[in-house]
Amino acid sequence: MALAFQKYHGIGNDFLLVEVDDPPGFGVERAQRLCDRHFGVGGDGVLLIGPARTAGARASMTVINSDGSTPEMCGNGLRCVALYLARKAGQEQSEFLVDTGSGPLLCQVQDAPAGARVTTDIGRGTALGELTLSVEQPEQATATEFVFHRLATGNPHAICFRPPISSELLDVVGPKVNSLIPGGANVEIAHQLGPQELAVAVWERGVGRTLACGTGAAATVIEAVRQGRCPADAPVVVHLPGGPLTITVKADSFARLSGPAAYVYAGSTDL
Repeated sequence: MALAFQKYHGIGNDFLLVEVDDPPGFGVERAQRLCDRHFGVGGDGVLLIGPARTAGARASMTVINSDGSTPEMCGNGLRCVALYLARKAGQEQSEFLVDTGSGPLLCQVQDAPAGARVTTDIGRGTALGELTLSVEQPEQATATEFVFHRLATGNPHAICFRPPISSELLDVVGPKVNSLIPGGANVEIAHQLGPQELAVAVWERGVGRTLACGTGAAATVIEAVRQGRCPADAPVVVHLPGGPLTITVKADSFARLSGPAAYVYAGSTDL
């Protein structure tokens, strides 16, 4: 039986959205086939839209990464799901809850012909300590040291504030950090551009180097506020390879994320 899907992206982080009655029964192998960029449809992950699990929620979101892993949350994915649900209901402006692996999260959708903007709760960040990593590089006489601040925003992150590094070095550092943390983590290399502006490169657990990570952007700003790099209760622009997101973090480390989401196309497949 053909599977209907819609493809969306949040600043380049692309997903296949599928409505299902039984998300646990979907199968990670099928998600992997769908996400394959050569033999499948192609995507960073599959977002399963299922029945709500808590009172007052409109629906639930289950994330399956392209490698078959299932992260607790996805900030860019949640914006895509919220836009899909709002358009399905014919609402240009709406506010509702979506159940996620991090609990029910509030979504606010503002849809317009020029583009949709979605604001979502990410939740409160929890500090998990530090991790230091030394990486040998052939062109350097001494190893490069990275100090990562571990933090959870529903899913785990490791954030390092330092000058930008090459994509090739990020592809080395990301897997190393991920392997040192039980259960793995998303890895963010952050460079401060101003009091309310950061540039972030991401190596994402279960996906690899990506154009964007919403929860990673939020985690980076939470850590920046904790360190006094950025102010609390003020919008901070995070520049990711796929585009900018705006994060506001309260003094208690509760984060909200705002950014675009876009429909790409709809289709069906026998995969």
